[in-house]
Amino acid sequence: MAVLHNRVSQAELKKLLNAETEHRTTISFYQYFPIEDPARFRDELYVALNALKVFGRIYVAQEGINAQISVPDSKVDEFRTYLYSIPPLNGLRLNVAVDDDGKSFWVLKIKVRNKIVADGINDPEFSMEKKGKYVNAKQMNELLNDEQTIVIDMRNHYEYEVGHFVKAMEVPSDTFREQLPMAVEMMKEHRDKNIIMYCTGGIRCEKASAYMLHHGFKNVFHLEGGIINYARQAREAGLESRFIGKNFVFDDRLGERITPDIIAKCHQCGKPADTHTNCKNEGCHLLFIQCPSCAAGYDGCCSKTCMDIHHLPIEEQKELRKGVEKGLMVFNKSKKRLRPRLNEGG
Repeated sequence: MAVLHNRVSQAELKKLLNAETEHRTTISFYQYFPIEDPARFRDELYVALNALKVFGRIYVAQEGINAQISVPDSKVDEFRTYLYSIPPLNGLRLNVAVDDDGKSFWVLKIKVRNKIVADGINDPEFSMEKKGKYVNAKQMNELLNDEQTIVIDMRNHYEYEVGHFVKAMEVPSDTFREQLPMAVEMMKEHRDKNIIMYCTGGIRCEKASAYMLHHGFKNVFHLEGGIINYARQAREAGLESRFIGKNFVFDDRLGERITPDIIAKCHQCGKPADTHTNCKNEGCHLLFIQCPSCAAGYDGCCSKTCMDIHHLPIEEQKELRKGVEKGLMVFNKSKKRLRPRLNEGG
C-alpha cells in the first residue's frame, strides 16, 4: 500500500531540499468545481504528485482545490500533463512565481478541508456559478484610470502593507470571512461604479466577486490570477505596473518583489523596509517586518525579551514554553497591528 503522508522530520526535509541540485519552479493554482469524494481525490492526488517529487501545500474540499507547490524543473511538463488529465482541471491557468528561488516548500502536504477558502458563508442560495468578470493586466490598468472604478484589496493587512495597487481600498478586518460582509457594507454607496476585487492568486477575489453579485451589485470584476498573474502579464506586455511594492506569498519566501518601491516600515525602528520574518524565539514566531539593522541588533527576534529567550539553552527554552498558548503569532490587519513589546528597547 502506498504511503500517503510524510514520515521524515522537518529538519531532515529542509536539509534534503538544500542539498538538491535541480532548480524547482513554484506554482500556484485553484479551481472551484464539485468533488464528490474529497478524501479519495486527495489520496489519488498525493500518490501522483509524490511520485513527481512535488512539494507544497494543497487543500481539497467539496467546492474544489487550492494549491501552492514547487516542482522540479524537469518534471514541470509531466506535472502539467497529469493535472490536465483531470477533466475539471484541463487547461487550468497555472500561476508561476515571479521572484522564485525554488526553495519555497520542502514537503508535500495535501489536506481535506470543509472549504478551500474559509468564508463563513452559510446561505444555501449562494453559488460560485455566478461570479464577477475576469480582467487581465491591460484591462486592470485601463479600469484604474477610470474615476468610476473602486479597487478592493481582499487580502490581510500584512499583505496589503508591503504592496498594493494604486487606489486600492483595504477592508480593515482580521479574516476573509469578516471581510466579505464588510466589503458589501463599504460599497453600498458605490453600487453604480465599477468594483474590481483582487488578491494574491485569484481564489479569494473570485469568491468575493460572487458574494458581491449575490448581494445585488452589478459591475463587479476580479483580477484573473491575482497579483501573480498580473505581474507576469505586465512584464511580458511591457505595461506599467500599477501594483506597487512587494507581493506577500504564503511560503518560505514570504514575498516576491514586483516593483522596487518600499512602501512599508520596519516595525522596530520605523525605517523603510518590507522584509517579513518570523521571530526566532520558538515560543513566539511573530510575523513582522524587520530591517537588516534591527535583524542584526535583535538577532532576528521581535524584542529584547524574545532575543534573551532565544539565547538561552534549548532545554530552558522548552521549559519556558510549557503551557504557553501561541495565539497572536501573526499581527492582524485591524489597526491593532502589533503587540506593544515590539517597541521594547528601541
